Amino acid sequence: MGSINIVEERPLPLKLHFLPYPAPGHMIPLCDIATLFASRGQHVTIITTPSNAQILHHHKSNHSHNLHIHTINFPSQEVGLPDGIENLSAVNDLANTYRLHRATMLLQRPVQHFMERDPPDCIIADFFYPWMDDLANKLRVPRFAFNGFSLFAVCAMESFHSHSAIHGLPHSITLNATPPKVLTDLMEPLLEVEVKSHGLIVNNFAELDGEEYIQHYEKTTGHKAWHLGPASLVNRRTEREKAERGQKSSVVSMHECLSCWLDSKEPNSVLYICFGSLCHFSDKQLFEMACGIEASGHGFIWVVPEKKGKEDESDEEKEKWLPKGFEERNKMKGMIIRGWAPQVLILDHPAIGAFLTHCGWNSTVEAVSAGVPMITWPVHDEQFYNEKLITEVRGIGVEVGAEEWTLIGYVERKKLVKRKRIERAVRRLMDGGIEAEQIRKRAQELGKKAREAVQRGGSSNTNFEALIDELKQLRDFKSHD
Repeated sequence: MGSINIVEERPLPLKLHFLPYPAPGHMIPLCDIATLFASRGQHVTIITTPSNAQILHHHKSNHSHNLHIHTINFPSQEVGLPDGIENLSAVNDLANTYRLHRATMLLQRPVQHFMERDPPDCIIADFFYPWMDDLANKLRVPRFAFNGFSLFAVCAMESFHSHSAIHGLPHSITLNATPPKVLTDLMEPLLEVEVKSHGLIVNNFAELDGEEYIQHYEKTTGHKAWHLGPASLVNRRTEREKAERGQKSSVVSMHECLSCWLDSKEPNSVLYICFGSLCHFSDKQLFEMACGIEASGHGFIWVVPEKKGKEDESDEEKEKWLPKGFEERNKMKGMIIRGWAPQVLILDHPAIGAFLTHCGWNSTVEAVSAGVPMITWPVHDEQFYNEKLITEVRGIGVEVGAEEWTLIGYVERKKLVKRKRIERAVRRLMDGGIEAEQIRKRAQELGKKAREAVQRGGSSNTNFEALIDELKQLRDFKSHD
């Protein structure tokens, strides 16, 4: 008898279309997640605009055969923006922020045209595109939402807009400020459309949000959340790729300079200070910050995007935001970076002992992944909610005591956070002592859990495999429909 060859059919890869919102906190993690799908053999297309496509070049390099970037023109002229301004990080006033957001809404037609010509098996789109709901229904494909927040923050937002105060969460939470009405008015309809999607993709791991919040979310909304992060850990990266995450220009020389400088410091002896790409402070607030940092007596790396390109400013200009002689007195102890820094690499360095942060979710989850405790100074968006997850729920940070919640990060704030508060918060974590050691230990334990979550058998990795299975079942069900 002749032998029978049975050829096992390999399942067809999924065809996935990703649509990120052009702001660093949304775009970087969603494109990391897109790259994860591509690395597992799925066919991924990221739809973006020419300027943003340049930022994403390194995502494509690793998985170019499975990951494609489709560019559509950004309607700058229609909304009165200069050509090339296609990302929130490129604007620094409220009027241009609105123009940029309006331009993103005009992407509906070209996105629809592309997807109708080439329908995917699934759409994963930022929740800032509510029109995606109608398009997915029209194409009869599942849509998953992404918002760049922690699930804890989403639960808090849902609870707040239901009750005008936070009630009914697994922990008793008291916010330090009230969200601006314009923010809650913006979020409410977006969250309503979000829960109409097939599920919510979360840049976090289940152990940080907590099973109690996952259950609370699913019970109160009837919607499923998929924890697939931390996005900064899900793809194996070279040092260079880590250094260039979210930034197209080469920063290798800066990385080498930082490594040399940090390598000379004791473990846990340096404070890292960074408020992301969308938070800008007045000179008065920067002056208070400088005084508080110096008074604490600890080493520091301070990222000051407000002063990008102003390396040669006069002494008179400099003294508006730095005490006289600050750089000279601290030249061995501190480093000021005007502009952008390779944050993932810095946080991973053993010399970093704490992170003074605005609690943006990307920054928060990167700090947790590195096991670094935080000093929290929220400014805008959902950051005041994240602060409570860090300090009250997980106990991996201390609060500066910021009490002014703005819609965006570069509007002038009325209340100064004074130097004494800043010094006290820095000392509380960096001076040592029982409380600081307990906070550091909890942060390091969560860092270990973050790394385990993305490994085989970890919570995020298991979720990812289950999501691929579900998407394939949805596709096969549709093909038999």
